[in-house]
Amino acid sequence: MTLPDLTRRRVLGGTALVAATAPVFRARAASRSVRIGVLTDTSGPYSDSGGAGSITAANLAVQDFGRTVLGREVEVVSADTQNKPDVASAIARSWYDDGVDAIVDLPVTPIAAAVQQVAREKGRTVMITAAVVSEFTAKSCSPVSSHWADDTHSMASATGKLLTGAGKRSWFFISVNFSYGEAMQAEAARVIEANGGRVLGSTKFPIGNSDFSSQILQAQSSGADIVGLAAAGGDQVTLIKQCGEFGLTGGKTELGGFLIYITDIHALGLPAAQGLSFPASYYWDQNDEARTFGKRFMVERNAMPTQNQALIYAGTTHFLRAMAQAGTDDPLAVNKAMRAMPIRFFGRPATMRADGRVLYDVNLYRVKRPAESRGAWDYFAPLGSIPAAEAFLPMNPTCAIM
Repeated sequence: MTLPDLTRRRVLGGTALVAATAPVFRARAASRSVRIGVLTDTSGPYSDSGGAGSITAANLAVQDFGRTVLGREVEVVSADTQNKPDVASAIARSWYDDGVDAIVDLPVTPIAAAVQQVAREKGRTVMITAAVVSEFTAKSCSPVSSHWADDTHSMASATGKLLTGAGKRSWFFISVNFSYGEAMQAEAARVIEANGGRVLGSTKFPIGNSDFSSQILQAQSSGADIVGLAAAGGDQVTLIKQCGEFGLTGGKTELGGFLIYITDIHALGLPAAQGLSFPASYYWDQNDEARTFGKRFMVERNAMPTQNQALIYAGTTHFLRAMAQAGTDDPLAVNKAMRAMPIRFFGRPATMRADGRVLYDVNLYRVKRPAESRGAWDYFAPLGSIPAAEAFLPMNPTCAIM
């Protein structure tokens, strides 16, 4: 498919790019704008946690920054990954070749890994706000890459440590048969066992599964205190709903989640999701600054932002601040500035380590019972917090920018 076959739509300072039949973006060669590329899932299982809301979040960051940096206009471009790593890497390569300065979002591990590799080859900035495996800094880090999302180690630390420490000692896992599910379960099992708990067993399911009866029956028969859900997106919503329908919850057994978004809870409703525990670095009602952003986002999208969307806002803002601080668009200089500057993280302390890992305390929440909720989107009750120094793996010294 050639360039004229693409459908494009652009608004300066806030852009939506729609590729009708081919996912390739070609920027204007003479453009002097600074461009932020939102590479997201606009039509698949992660479109609620990312998608159009991710584009909105980047646009809000650009607006709040004043729409210009280094005397140049700032523009947001976007495209659909189609949940295919080869598609995502082709888009990223084309964007970087055409002058896109940074790419953000990147749902699921294979997509983020493919784009991170392209960014390393091109020496251009990538900010991973959706995919969560710890390896993005522990193994495959680079001087131009940063990882903003709660990663598998920090999520395991929060859910595994706090719930096991509260007396829930035995676990059974239902995990997606995918790199994220395998990594999440392995990380959580290590934390659980280190804190005196034990894993009684596990079962897997394929992406796009619609019938979880076999997995749920295995979990029920295990007699575990907690059923850990190493799942994501629409699969996880269906899984949680069916857990309730099979009577898995409501008695001795609780559900412990890891990668849960507020849109998942909204889709389920409190009667189905109540009692589920999970970690999150952002919740719209956690403090005044988070509420301010959440309410602005609500005006634009008629929904509260997910953690991923909030991180896109924070990451885009931090990138633009760092470019202004560095006084140049040189990627290495900008990334050095990003690592040196404190992050504006919705009223909470946050920094970026030399290996690109963004550090913050990780909170654990429980989904409220319907009677506890004050209204729409009032879904989470805080359970505790893990300090950043305990939540994240130690730095990989080979990734520090010299």
